[in-house]
Amino acid sequence: MSFSISVRLMPIESINPATGKLLRSFKPLSEEALREKIGVAAQAFRTDRNTPVEHRALCMRKLATLLEQEAAELAHLMTAEMGKPITAGLEEVKKCALVCRYYAEQAPRILAPEPVLTEASHSYVRWEPMGVVLAVMPWNFPLWQVFRFLAPALMAGNVGLLKHAPNVPQCALTIESLTRRAGFPRGSFQTLLLEAHQIETVLGDPQVAAVTVTGSEAAGRAVAAQAGWLIKKSILELGGSDPFLVMSSADLELAASTGAKARCLNSGQSCIAAKRFIVEKDVYDAFVPRFVTAMERLRVGDPRDPETQIGPLATRRLLSDLEAQVTSAVNAGARLLTGGRRLRRDGNFFEPTVLEGVPRRCPVYREELFGPVAMLFRVDSVDDAIELANDTPFGLAASAWTRDPAEQQRFLSELECGSVFLNAMVASDPRLPFGGVKRSGYGRELSAAGMREFMNAKTVVVGAPSPPQAARPTKR
Repeated sequence: MSFSISVRLMPIESINPATGKLLRSFKPLSEEALREKIGVAAQAFRTDRNTPVEHRALCMRKLATLLEQEAAELAHLMTAEMGKPITAGLEEVKKCALVCRYYAEQAPRILAPEPVLTEASHSYVRWEPMGVVLAVMPWNFPLWQVFRFLAPALMAGNVGLLKHAPNVPQCALTIESLTRRAGFPRGSFQTLLLEAHQIETVLGDPQVAAVTVTGSEAAGRAVAAQAGWLIKKSILELGGSDPFLVMSSADLELAASTGAKARCLNSGQSCIAAKRFIVEKDVYDAFVPRFVTAMERLRVGDPRDPETQIGPLATRRLLSDLEAQVTSAVNAGARLLTGGRRLRRDGNFFEPTVLEGVPRRCPVYREELFGPVAMLFRVDSVDDAIELANDTPFGLAASAWTRDPAEQQRFLSELECGSVFLNAMVASDPRLPFGGVKRSGYGRELSAAGMREFMNAKTVVVGAPSPPQAARPTKR
């Protein structure tokens, strides 16, 4: 007698975070349907890897054009599914088009064989695609997070399987539709509507070569552990608690206004948002009121309004977690300078908030705050600023504000992170590598470095031809 255990899959729901209303509901893929899609992806790779890069570039440029032409509809979709302010949504779509055009233009250069001078007749590095790559992506930038994987992966000749966050299924399906309409063959990029536990099935399939994860530390640990066991390549871009350092020589007005923008980027729901503001004591009392005022002036409201700067948090759980973190910090001795509460209205809205003097013993001191909440710290010197900036398990990026060349060099060399921006807000750029160190993850996205993460650097060596041998006389 045999028994079978069936797992009841819960529906994947798209809920408007500004109203709490259900937009659409989707049924997750069955195991049979999932296996079929993986097979289609594997078959697509066998074809795509031999497609001329010029043809892939043509499709990628078409994809950029579609994004530009349909920017308004795509921005409204992000606003509806995860509450992104409409102006920020339009900028996100434009950035997706930019990364598509970047790789369409630069792929021939990045993929070109690299000659290496050796004693051999000829030697070089040949860049080859790895195969089917699983992308586990987050909700906070529903299009950009995917396109910064999609563009280099498809231009390299890889194929993609997208497991998007469960609260943005319409965005996920739209991305697949856009790639098909741009001319990429069937199976080149597919969206998998899955529950989290089904990721194990996808990664465990021998036809899947690698995985990239952008998301929480817990998600990264789980996927990376399985990938390591299976000896499959993985890239992790996880959380961040980025420092924003302000020294006595800084332009305080510019630093304060930029700092508020950097903290509340994407309604504060960004891994590279500035979260810890570390200010030298000589300018602390001058910087704080400027910064608090800049935070209070940010407009919170309907994300469909072009004037809105901060929309709702993406989920009810995020709202509850952020509120609990602020309460924990205040109970531990932190001082609340502004905000600190959810707004009394429909939707997941939280006030722009500034905390001062969060004690080191408080868990919030080292946690990631995913919402419009900033922490202020006073330091005595550049040494103290660097020590505090590095006193975190994360290491994604840092923004340092100083006009002192010596301080600038120290920040560049001593801050433990993947990126340092001097007198500028941290941002990702298709032309530059993006990624972190420590518990912010490993590997890089974007630029040539990101494209080559999922490629085989194959060494080719051609020996010198043997000299012709003299013909032996024949016996008669």
